Amino acid sequence: MAAASLGDQILESVEDQLLQLVRKEYQEKEKISDELLSSLHFVFGNPLLPALDLLDHLKVTKFVSPSGRAAFQVKGSSGKFYALLPSSQFCSCPYHEFGVLKRKDSPMCKHALAVLLSCAMGTVKQASLSDEHLGQLLLTNTDMPEDET
Repeated sequence: MAAASLGDQILESVEDQLLQLVRKEYQEKEKISDELLSSLHFVFGNPLLPALDLLDHLKVTKFVSPSGRAAFQVKGSSGKFYALLPSSQFCSCPYHEFGVLKRKDSPMCKHALAVLLSCAMGTVKQASLSDEHLGQLLLTNTDMPEDET
């Protein structure tokens, strides 16, 4: 596996800085300014607006198991569920494969961006899930009901 290029490292740094600005601004004002939205669009491109739509409709859930393992689930606009790990921006959606990996149209899909933005804004829903169900979520990309606790 090749080391990340300087361009990739710079982009990752810019992404991190923008997400920190989102966190700060949303905590202070409970909204994101047009200027910051413009900057986000410049870096993330076309997936930004659909990602914000997913946030508006509360489609991002973070599941945490008793052992501390975690995964995010995003209900896409088509109704299909996508599971993402906290340490990865990989998504099983078609755009990730073709738009992100092959054409390199943007650094991530709307599902991964929705996860990052919801975490930065502190709006991600959290739920408990057993280790078994968490593994099932990652393998099947299906809707997971919260475990009874």
